[in-house]
Amino acid sequence: MAFVKDMLRMWAHSWKRFISIAMITLLGVAVLTGIYAGCRDAFRSTDRFFDAQGLHDVQVLSTAGLSNGDIAALRKVNGVAKVQAERSQEVTFDLDGRKSATMQEIGTNGIDQPYLQEGRMPKKAGEIAVTRKFIRDSGKRIGSRLTVTPESASSDTSDTNGTDGTSGTNETNGTDEAPSFPTKLTIVGVVLDPQNLSNPDGYSAMTSFRSTATTDYTFFAPSDGVTGTLYTSATLLVKGAAAESTFDESYENTVKQVTDRIDGTVKTDRQKARRQELLDAGNRKIVDARAEADKKFADAQSQIDANRQQFNQQVDQIVSMQAGAAAAGAAANGANAGAAAAAGATTPQLDETTRETMRETIIAASPELTQAKQQLDQAQSQLNEQKASTEQTLKTKENELKTSIPQVRWYVQDRQSLGGFSALKSDLDSIQSLGNAFPIVFLLVAVMMSLTAMARMVEEDRSLIGTYVGLGYGRLAVASRYLLFALLACLIGGGLGLIAGFLGIPAFLLVVLQGMYVMPGLRLEYDWLYGSLGIALFVVGVLAATIYACVQEMRQTPAALMRPKAPRAGSRILLERIRPVWNRIGFLGKVTARNIFRFKSRLIMTVGGVAGCTALIVCGLAINDTVADLGIKQYRDIYQYDLMVVSDDSDASAMRTKVASDGRVTSSLDVRIESGDLTVAGSGDGDSGKAGSSGSESIQLVAVPEKHLSDLGEMVTLQPVSSGILGTSGVGKTGSLKLDDDGVIVAQSAASALGVKAGSKVRLTNGDGVQATAKVSAVNRNLIGSDVYVSETYYAKLFDSKDAKNTKNSKSSKDSEALTWNAMLAKLSGSDTSQTDYAESLEEDSSVMKAVSCAHMADSFKFDLMGAVVALIVALAGGLALVVLFTLANTNVSERVREMATLKVLGFFDREVHHYVNREMMILTVMGVILGLPLGRLVGGMLTMALNMPSLYFEVEVKPLSYVIAAVATMAFALLVQLFVNPVLDRIDPISSLKSVE
Repeated sequence: MAFVKDMLRMWAHSWKRFISIAMITLLGVAVLTGIYAGCRDAFRSTDRFFDAQGLHDVQVLSTAGLSNGDIAALRKVNGVAKVQAERSQEVTFDLDGRKSATMQEIGTNGIDQPYLQEGRMPKKAGEIAVTRKFIRDSGKRIGSRLTVTPESASSDTSDTNGTDGTSGTNETNGTDEAPSFPTKLTIVGVVLDPQNLSNPDGYSAMTSFRSTATTDYTFFAPSDGVTGTLYTSATLLVKGAAAESTFDESYENTVKQVTDRIDGTVKTDRQKARRQELLDAGNRKIVDARAEADKKFADAQSQIDANRQQFNQQVDQIVSMQAGAAAAGAAANGANAGAAAAAGATTPQLDETTRETMRETIIAASPELTQAKQQLDQAQSQLNEQKASTEQTLKTKENELKTSIPQVRWYVQDRQSLGGFSALKSDLDSIQSLGNAFPIVFLLVAVMMSLTAMARMVEEDRSLIGTYVGLGYGRLAVASRYLLFALLACLIGGGLGLIAGFLGIPAFLLVVLQGMYVMPGLRLEYDWLYGSLGIALFVVGVLAATIYACVQEMRQTPAALMRPKAPRAGSRILLERIRPVWNRIGFLGKVTARNIFRFKSRLIMTVGGVAGCTALIVCGLAINDTVADLGIKQYRDIYQYDLMVVSDDSDASAMRTKVASDGRVTSSLDVRIESGDLTVAGSGDGDSGKAGSSGSESIQLVAVPEKHLSDLGEMVTLQPVSSGILGTSGVGKTGSLKLDDDGVIVAQSAASALGVKAGSKVRLTNGDGVQATAKVSAVNRNLIGSDVYVSETYYAKLFDSKDAKNTKNSKSSKDSEALTWNAMLAKLSGSDTSQTDYAESLEEDSSVMKAVSCAHMADSFKFDLMGAVVALIVALAGGLALVVLFTLANTNVSERVREMATLKVLGFFDREVHHYVNREMMILTVMGVILGLPLGRLVGGMLTMALNMPSLYFEVEVKPLSYVIAAVATMAFALLVQLFVNPVLDRIDPISSLKSVE
């Protein structure tokens, strides 16, 4: 019982150490669990929402639309739980200019169901539900009416990776009709599209650099009133996928098994079958056209024949009359009138030659008959010509039918192709990667500080330990006093850390996340396993340090332990050997130098602890600086142009005319821009059917005219880069990179994500879905977006050669050279504000599909989620620095109580004692800061490498101000700790402190 009382008394006396260990554990567990819990809560709530709304696991798109046969084939695929055929139509309407929307049919099979936020779901024809973004932008409300206009069929060049997946080839099918929706609409509800969780009312509006939406808004309509037997897409649910978390690898593997089956024989067979349907429909049209033409020609021929028969009858009647008259005249010159009468009553018989001669003579003598015969002959000639022309046209169409109907292509996509899903996943993954890295530093610092604190605690009880061991207490029982002390501190600190980690930090992160995304049903959850393991990790680390401290002391005999520990032997430090410096240092300076460098463990622990905390602060600020400068670097430094304008192929000429007529452009470059994909080529043959395992990246393929390759460097800063270490990269000289016909230039953001280097082989997919293997000639410095630059000649070589895969239709070499330059990069005159306004005005023009102002992008680029997490990390790192300095300062004082008492006996005033002790701590803190600043830059580089996000490359940037902030913050914490330590120094009693231990 006395042993227990003494143990409790010892614990109460060491309350400062207890608080230090508990606080370090609290911060460590909070960091370890907090960021993880916040991301996990967001993942789980989003996964539940997706399951409740039936967000599709797989989406199938086709360039020729999907038929009932395609839907039936998908239902037969092994592993498919549900298939929903969907119809949609793009429409336009007037809302402060021309705006576009996708009319989306609400499926009846429970897939991709919109989430009702206000009002009711539409049920009747003409009723729609809109998103909150539309309500905010339009100022309309429930009950408002809207009139829309269906967009005309797209041109033959279209973005097949868009949300609709059709390319205007539907009219070639005579049996299927394209979807058609009502145009007089009434808003009855406000819904959330499960495919896009972006918060239109939040503070973060800068996600457009990752947006894949092809229209401004989405309107949801019931099946009532929707016509058309051709489907825009098919959405599928996979068996067993709902049981997995949509963000886990197990879910991806489950879905991939089904997509692989569809990509196999199903896709190939249905592409062929669908194209054959189109060919059959075309042939039926030709047959029907021939039958209709034959019928018309037969009717026309019958009419001509009837008219000619009537004409011949009239001529024959005249011939007969003239022949009868001639015969009567001849008889009148005969013998008697009786014979004449008999002859007059009889029509003379004429041979065919005589009759034909008379016909021609009669026709020639009559202008009316001549004109009538000419008209009949002309009508017959025209009819014959029309027959020949029609037959030739039909034969030509028969010959051209196979080439005019392109190969049908299917696009099998999973949830990763949804812009809203991939943006949320990449944001959370990047934050979670930070949450996995920072606790390691906290754990190391906790172990170091625990070792320092517990080693001092055991050393202070050295004689008591020897007494207990001498009295027969086991060494384990004696050590349990300190192990239980450390364990209790860890458990209390860990428990508080769990509260902060599963409630405080997640609540903060989710507030930030909800400013960017709408996540219905979001709630905080506790993970017993992860929380217990988090505490256990710090318990093991701290107990290991405590055991080490106990073993170091208790391996001595009880007699040795009960005697005072021998003072450390005197020795010279390195500075003493530098006589010119040492001789110029004052007495107290020499004492301070000896105290700092003679006690190596104190030096290492203090400098290491301070360096670690400083490094964490620098690391957090480095990430913040890196993210903050992304927009400026990309849109001010890399992109030299001020405006990018994109149009449809059919409007390209009108777009250029419009921009030129405005007179704002000082220089420009016409290019072709397409949305595509870049995949690392397989390890084998470049023509292998499957890409490698390194993944793919959505890109913006930029083709440059052959005559203007040199002008690209004036619009975009071309700088070759090479991979560096720890987040660095070697950047070549500006202008040293040239685009040629030997390969493509890949953006650094895409190359870094896929591990692509100069000389690599990649698989490119252009806007028409044509795939080809290309050589990477260089990697260009690029931070936002994934641009791939290709020359006109190399583009034609890639996508119009026999090696190109899945070619849409064959083109002649003459046609392949005539690319449509559907975009323009331009430099503008005027201020940033005027350039932004001009870009907005261009978007209202019907010939312009998209106009982007670099000035606006540079000013508006934000990454709010990362900034919030960085602020959290810096705050926690600051708290850790304060606890570390407090622990080290108190340990330093407790080790030197007799020394401080001696100074007081020698006549040192309290302020002089403060200065004597604090000077050492400040010097050690400065040394830790000096070491921590470059260490923070190093750790920041490693962490930014872990932030692997689509279309982004984090070029590590640490501003001088950040170094200053980190250093000043750490020094400020050191000065704050002095305010707590000075009263302790004042309370040292020289008499009791200098009593002999004996």
